[in-house]
Amino acid sequence: MKKSSILRTVITYVLLIALAIYSITMLESQTKKDMSYTEFMQKVEAKNVSSVVISNDRQTAEVKLKDEEDVTRVVSVPDSTTLLETLQPRVVAGEFELSVAKPSVWEEIAPFMPTILLLIGTLFIFIYMIRKTGEGNTKAMNFGKNRAQVVDKNSKKKVTFENVAGLKEEKEELEEVVDFLKNPKKYQEMGARIPKGILLVGGPGTGKTLLAKAIAGEANVPFFSISGSDFVEMFVGVGASRVRDLFAEAKSNSPCIIFIDEIDAVGRHRGAGVGGGHDEREQTLNQLLVEMDGFTTHESVIVMAATNRPDILDPALLRPGRFDRQIVVSRPDIKAREEILRLHAKNKPFEKGIDFKLLAKNTAGFSGADLENMVNESILLAARKDKKTVTLEDIEEAMVKVMMGPEKKSKVISDKERKLTAYHEAGHAVVSKFLPNFETVHQISIIPRGMAGGYTMYKPNEDKNYSSKSEMNENIVSLLGGRVAEKLVLDDISTGASNDIERASKIARAMVMKYGMSEKLGPITFGSTQEEVFLGKEMTSQRDYSERVASEIDDEVKDIITRAYNYAERILKENIDKLHKVAQVLIEKEKIEADEFDAIFAG
Repeated sequence: MKKSSILRTVITYVLLIALAIYSITMLESQTKKDMSYTEFMQKVEAKNVSSVVISNDRQTAEVKLKDEEDVTRVVSVPDSTTLLETLQPRVVAGEFELSVAKPSVWEEIAPFMPTILLLIGTLFIFIYMIRKTGEGNTKAMNFGKNRAQVVDKNSKKKVTFENVAGLKEEKEELEEVVDFLKNPKKYQEMGARIPKGILLVGGPGTGKTLLAKAIAGEANVPFFSISGSDFVEMFVGVGASRVRDLFAEAKSNSPCIIFIDEIDAVGRHRGAGVGGGHDEREQTLNQLLVEMDGFTTHESVIVMAATNRPDILDPALLRPGRFDRQIVVSRPDIKAREEILRLHAKNKPFEKGIDFKLLAKNTAGFSGADLENMVNESILLAARKDKKTVTLEDIEEAMVKVMMGPEKKSKVISDKERKLTAYHEAGHAVVSKFLPNFETVHQISIIPRGMAGGYTMYKPNEDKNYSSKSEMNENIVSLLGGRVAEKLVLDDISTGASNDIERASKIARAMVMKYGMSEKLGPITFGSTQEEVFLGKEMTSQRDYSERVASEIDDEVKDIITRAYNYAERILKENIDKLHKVAQVLIEKEKIEADEFDAIFAG
């Protein structure tokens, strides 16, 4: 019987006993009535008393009268000795019966109750301590057990490839793994060795975990899911024990899949950083290496892992025979984004006629998780407005919310700051309009969102895998447009452009040092790109160039920024009327959409 059932039974019995005692007490109280001592003596004189029972504490007496046989009278006795002496002759004469009540059981044991309670309390504490010690031993015995969550093959919440939109090539790569788990004999008879491990590499939210679940669902096999951090504890040997237990359990349920999420928590390069190489994490990694391809072999157990930091993993973990394949799960392209949007919008109250292809074009750079979040946010926005269907306007608003954060309309902003923000954002937009290769302006706003006081949002014209030198130069020009507009119109500059300057400087320095785009220094990479696993990047950066070259790099970066600043200044001076017009509309309306922005330039 469960503890909760026992507790309910005990509570029920206690309540029933209490109810019975209460009922008896009420019945007794109804048959007893008080009577004064004077009235009692008058009844004695009138010979109307049939019996008298004096209580054992000698303070009260229960009296029964001859004319009231069903009622007991309770009399307070001032002095029991005097009363007994007074009534004794009448009792001898046989007028009524007189007796003294014997003490009850409770009254007899009352003096011993403190001792009894102390013994019971001590016994209870002793039993409690024994039980807690037993539970502690049980936990200690289970400390080395794995903490994997098992998704049974008969689970109703099964994920298949139908639940994974996009990722066409990745799914094709994994289909033979599914076929092996379904028909292992076909491959074993041919002498083929199926990959023991598959490493899914990709950024956050790209669908690595979802792919692993889909493989288990397609193959209809048990799925053991565990995080890399679940192996490592402060106690030495626990992680290795959990690895052994996990593989032993997987072997007993083969064919199956073990999925280790965020494997970089346990699979980092051994011996790196400060402190040597013999710690709990490395023992756990060593055991994982042995289980995957040591002296022990586990047939039909495929290990899958996911990480977004493959550069810090130990080389022994990535060699053939352990993680044989590395599948890069990249961000979805325009076609994959459309499929993802349609999948998440399926069976949802979306308005008919919504162009998901256009939405996919406008969401370049979004991961699958970002798109799912955007769809969910649009439904929440529509529900908040008491709508029955989700419109394109709700999706557009959700897209901006996901990218920039929620609007802060209630924030009090002075007129001076509003004007400054309006000209700053107008400077970005107007400069971008005259850059031939730059993205199209999608929305301009001076309503604070997230950490930004305002923003200029762009719509990508196409998906890009690379950036050219001219595009990077135009990006710097666009970033500096806000600072230039502040200087031109207000004859002052503010801290609002700090992030723009930081990004522009970072792009310019990368052009010179990383991409070899400097005409003066040539196609050379400056600085070492190797990084230690545990130490910070700045601490381990190595400079492989001289002080003279460092000075030339600084001069070249400064020249790129200066040229971009002058170009942005020239554009704004030539189109100062457009700058004033855009800023004025922003101050009045707080937000400008793409068609309104184009209408200002069209006059």
